[in-house]
Amino acid sequence: MVDDRKLDVLRAIVEDYVATEEPVGSKALVERHGLGVSPATVRNDMAALEDEGYIHQPHTSAGRVPTDKGYRLFVDKLATLKPMSAAERRAIATLLDGAVDLDDVVQRSVRLLSQLTRQVAIVQYPTLSRSTVRHIELVSLTPTRVMVILILSTGRVEQRLVELDAPVVDSDLAELRVAVNQASAGVQIAAAAAALGDLPDGVRPEQADSARAIVGVLTEAMSDHRSDERIAVGGTANLARYGDFETAVRPLLEALEEHVVLLKLLGESGTDALTVRIGHEGPYSELAATSVVATGYGPQEFHLGSLGVVGPTRMDYPGSMAAVRAVARYVSRILDEGNQ
Repeated sequence: MVDDRKLDVLRAIVEDYVATEEPVGSKALVERHGLGVSPATVRNDMAALEDEGYIHQPHTSAGRVPTDKGYRLFVDKLATLKPMSAAERRAIATLLDGAVDLDDVVQRSVRLLSQLTRQVAIVQYPTLSRSTVRHIELVSLTPTRVMVILILSTGRVEQRLVELDAPVVDSDLAELRVAVNQASAGVQIAAAAAALGDLPDGVRPEQADSARAIVGVLTEAMSDHRSDERIAVGGTANLARYGDFETAVRPLLEALEEHVVLLKLLGESGTDALTVRIGHEGPYSELAATSVVATGYGPQEFHLGSLGVVGPTRMDYPGSMAAVRAVARYVSRILDEGNQ
């Protein structure tokens, strides 16, 4: 167990190392942080922290730097997250409130996160299988061609063309429009697809062929899971701030090209749970010098996707955690309002 005084010393080492990128010595700690003890006491505490694996000495003439274990204790002992400033909260509201559709929400979110944290930001597009159907529109283009428009709770819109074997009159199309919405509106994707599958058996015989064609296209659109692996990445240029190119930056740059890797880094975060994975705690050994702060987002405990930031272990954890949580909550609110 680490007592409160040693915890204060560790906290000061982490904060100074993140701010200066330089190993931290006992003299600097006493001068900067007003720990209320002598440099000799701080040196003894640092020696104990080193013995327990929380800090280490990169080379003989240097001060100390935190280890993964030290960062983990620092994060676990955070009593409160750094509050967002009024200017930061305004920036979040202004940028995200101006979004016009789902793609715009995702792109604005990733840009905002990277600006707030000065890390690489990752936002997963809402997972299709967790969406509900908001509305289905059927638009007659010609008597035998219909545009099917599927609008989901996330704001995602799917459009498909249907070629019919026989002409459909406007009144029949209107009845089919009512029928498909009664079967699927407000229903989660999988259940909606199953309900629509039964629909052709419940319409008038002269509508059955058109209904089968329209339902076939709709269920195909509902089972299109390509977007489940879609992510947006922003702030790659922030990696230029870090000097440890070979150990942290190069492996991360390579990982940014693999969306499956990034999705695994984000992990399966719950809607309100903030996850911090530090260094070797992550799923890839080649990214052992990298940390991830992530959370899920979605309206009212309904997890649609994940977002977060990734960067070298020497990151501002309190600031990054606060920004990730704030942006996720705002995105959740926007999606919830759009689903009203």
